Amino acid sequence: MRSLTFVGPGKVEWREAPRPAIDGPNQALVEPLAVATCDLDVLLLRGRMKSFGGDFPLGHECVGRILEVGDEAGAFNPGDLVIPSFQICCGGCVRCRRGLTGNCEHVRGTAMYGIGARGGNWGGALSDVLKVPFASGMLVKLPDALRPADVASISDNVADAWRTVAPHLNSRPAAPVMIAGGGSIGLYAVQIAAACGAAQVAYFDTEPRRLALAERLGARAREFAPDRRPARFPITVSAGASIDGLSFALRSTEPGGVCTDIGIFPGETTPLPLFDMYIAGITFVTGRVNSRAVLPEVLHLAAMRKIAPEQVTSRVVQWRDAAEALSDPPDKLVIVRE
Repeated sequence: MRSLTFVGPGKVEWREAPRPAIDGPNQALVEPLAVATCDLDVLLLRGRMKSFGGDFPLGHECVGRILEVGDEAGAFNPGDLVIPSFQICCGGCVRCRRGLTGNCEHVRGTAMYGIGARGGNWGGALSDVLKVPFASGMLVKLPDALRPADVASISDNVADAWRTVAPHLNSRPAAPVMIAGGGSIGLYAVQIAAACGAAQVAYFDTEPRRLALAERLGARAREFAPDRRPARFPITVSAGASIDGLSFALRSTEPGGVCTDIGIFPGETTPLPLFDMYIAGITFVTGRVNSRAVLPEVLHLAAMRKIAPEQVTSRVVQWRDAAEALSDPPDKLVIVRE
C-alpha cells in the first residue's frame, strides 16, 4: 500500500509501506475516506515543530470505511463509516473509564497516529489502510446525517475546541467567552461556544481571513495586539500556540475564571504570570484533549447541525493532489478519496 510520508517542512512524498493485517482480537482495518490536517500538521509542514523530526506517515484526523474486522471488535461490520480516535486507547482500563482516553494505561502516553516514533509508530491516516488496535474502544460510527468530508477533523481539532468551552458553559450558562485564535481550533471554538449558549464570543487574531471567518461564525472579531489592555471574561481560550496569545488569554481571565490552552510549546520552560494567576484564583487547563471520551457529544452537536465544521475548512482536494496541497498547507485542508 501507499502512505504519505512527512519528510520535512514543506516536503511530503508517497512511499510504499507494508499493508497492516489483523493479527489479534478487537482489531479493525479502515480505509480513510476524508483526512483533515490538524493544526499540529500545519505547524510541522511550516517548519515550526522541528523537534518532531521527519520520515513518518502523516495524518491522524479522519473518517473512514471499515474493510475488515476481527473477533471481539464490537458492533462494527465491513462497509460501516466510522471515526477512529486519533489517540490509541483501549476503552476499558481505569483511565479510559474515567474519560482519560488520551492517556490509556495500555499504551504510551502520547500514543497516536501520524507523528511517528513520538506516537508509538502506529502509522498515519494518509494511507490506503489504517489499523485500529482497539476497535471496540476507538471507533465511533458516523451518523447518517453527516458527510465524511464535513467532519474529517472532528476526532481531534473539533473535539479539542469543544473541551475548551462546552464544559465550562455547562457550569456557567450564557457566560461570555474570549478566544485568542491562531489556527482552526479557535474557529471551531467560536461555533461551539455560540451553540452552547455563550452570551458573547470575542475573538482575537492577526490573520485577516480568520478574523473575517470568525465574524461570519458569530464572534465579535478584533485584531490581536500583545500590548492591548484586555477586558475580563469568565471563560478564555488560548488557541494559537504562541506565548503572546497565552499571556493575553491569561490576562483576559476574570477572577475565578478558567483559561484553557491547547498549544504545544517545545522547550523546557514557558513563562506564566503565576503571581497574578494566584491572586485572581484562575484555573488554568493544559494538556491534550481526551478525544474518544468527548467525541459522542461533539458528534451530537454536528448531527443536530448546531455546528458546521465544514465552514472552517480552507480547501478540499482529491487524494491524488494531497502531496502538492501539503507543500504549502492552508489552515485547514481536507483530503478526500475519490
